[in-house]
Amino acid sequence: MQVEAERVADSLPDGGTSPRILRSETVLVLALSLGASGFSALISFVGSLTKPGGLKHQAANLNTSYAPGRPWLDLAWQLFGIATALVPVALVAHLLLREGAGGLKAIGFDRTRPWPDLGRGALIAAGIGSAGLAFYLAARAAGGNLTVVPESLPDVWWKYPVLILSALQNAVLEEVIVVGYLLRRLGQLGWTPMGALVASAVLRGSYHLYQGVGGFIGNMVMGVVFVLLYRRWQRVGPLVVAHALLDIGAFVGYALLAGKVSWLPTM
Repeated sequence: MQVEAERVADSLPDGGTSPRILRSETVLVLALSLGASGFSALISFVGSLTKPGGLKHQAANLNTSYAPGRPWLDLAWQLFGIATALVPVALVAHLLLREGAGGLKAIGFDRTRPWPDLGRGALIAAGIGSAGLAFYLAARAAGGNLTVVPESLPDVWWKYPVLILSALQNAVLEEVIVVGYLLRRLGQLGWTPMGALVASAVLRGSYHLYQGVGGFIGNMVMGVVFVLLYRRWQRVGPLVVAHALLDIGAFVGYALLAGKVSWLPTM
């Protein structure tokens, strides 16, 4: 059944869409989303490498304020950024609907299996979370990673809801595009399963390169695991749940623990 499902997923869309059009479409989707983030992260990493001082003495800031001292304007910018970051997901849904594949249901991002998705996602997050934190701390100690600051938002009422929304946005954007959509399109374009796995994992690592070598390697390994699980289950849903839980733990955990525990690096 799994082999049959993969063949259906890898078949060319109805309507005579040529490989050239599919290739151009894939490049455009990536250029509007995580492919562009990969190039941005590379430029940022080069800047960090060429800056005086070691990487661990520099900060990679996530979830920062857009309008310090103006909380309502800041909230508006935060929500705007989260919403616009999901536009590529809407584009992918449109392209899969046009293809006749049923939209995001084609990659297993729907509400047909909520409890299995939640259960599997929680198990993945539990397994990856502690290992990922240990790897980050080791990479930073070795000088291969910047100090990641998951949040530096002001202490206002919307801080934690925005952090949770940001985590959900990251999870949906990355898993829908880097796993579900990219693997489907590369399969339709004739890539081997190994080639598609490597492409997805390297892409995931690339847009985390702004964190340093540790961020690149750690997320590339996570990408391999996520691709293998996706091929087993044929669903993006559990991966979105796992990614969201990991990011919520990182963002909210940092907000609660930074400066209060000795093992958590801060800037």
